[in-house]
Amino acid sequence: MNAADPVSGRSLLDRAAQLVAIGSVSRDEAAIAAHVESLLRAAGLAVERIGDNVVARTQRGARRRAVLAGHLDTVPPSGNADVHIDGDVLWGLGATDMKGGLAILCDLAVGAAASPDRLPGGSTGEARDVQWDLTVIFYAREEVDRGESGLAEVARVRPELVTADAAILLEPTGGRVEAGCQGTMRARVTVGGLAAHTARPWEGRNAIHRLADVVDLVRRYEGRRPVIEGCAYRESLQAVRIAGGVANNVVPDEASVVVNHRFAPDRSIADARAHLDEVFGPLLDASAHMDGGTIDVEDSAPGAPPRLDEPVIAALVRASGQPARAKLGWTDVAFFAERGMPAVNFGPGDPDLAHTPREHVTSADLGQVRSVLGELLGIA
Repeated sequence: MNAADPVSGRSLLDRAAQLVAIGSVSRDEAAIAAHVESLLRAAGLAVERIGDNVVARTQRGARRRAVLAGHLDTVPPSGNADVHIDGDVLWGLGATDMKGGLAILCDLAVGAAASPDRLPGGSTGEARDVQWDLTVIFYAREEVDRGESGLAEVARVRPELVTADAAILLEPTGGRVEAGCQGTMRARVTVGGLAAHTARPWEGRNAIHRLADVVDLVRRYEGRRPVIEGCAYRESLQAVRIAGGVANNVVPDEASVVVNHRFAPDRSIADARAHLDEVFGPLLDASAHMDGGTIDVEDSAPGAPPRLDEPVIAALVRASGQPARAKLGWTDVAFFAERGMPAVNFGPGDPDLAHTPREHVTSADLGQVRSVLGELLGIA
């Protein structure tokens, strides 16, 4: 692993603090987009603003182009709204997911703009051509439904901007390559009942009571743990919302639970849906005691395979100094995988801290990730 330069690490920490201080909960990214756009234009980069998305491109005459990408938005605050630096640690909403990564993206873009199109030679003394030009994408609305994605907005308006030889997402990975990603599916499981007055509940059937069996099934669910290209994925099923009832004196005739299913990249969206039918079908069958029920998919996104044999991903794994591991969450690596591009997650910050009150990132982590990516992409 490359050692972090404490000076560059501290500079990145200060830049990340500026970004964390700009609130950017999903759908409110205009201010941070303006900040990033101004910084990149000041560096002389060719910059496009598409809605609340900012795209910068270098033209160094390289043989290949890489997309570097990160989302501008955060989830709403949850005990982490206070932004402060304590020693070499930055605390605050988005410090982990993913404004530390955004700080590195800014630094790499500015560094690439200032880098020559020829690099000093090695032992031969002959100059080497720069191997990578960059398209750096800062995009909005990643933390909400996929249909709102700013990355998809860029693809609709300027599809050529999301086309390259490889893509690296600076999602928090602790400076370790997290390969591929799991797919995600959100579905609503609904059961019926029969309305009645709560003074005479025996004349009805309480849908909320019937829903208890569905929730218990989710609670007891044990997902697969497939190993793909040496990366161990772990499937899961969680109840995330419950709804039911119309009044305090009415036996509810309908109740529903929204479940979130994370599935390994060896399953398609169709496979995942079929699996939910397999899990809930026997319980919801009209012939069973639930008197029927429905499963309605509200949102879904495919996973992405690891592709560790791709040269650029293999080179990044070597440069990181650590073996790759599976990405258990969903990321826009899948967006690029759908377009046939090798893509990978690699960024600063502990992914287990994302969306928690303990979000933070360190200057050492920032410096290490910046050093690895700079070496890989030929940026001082």
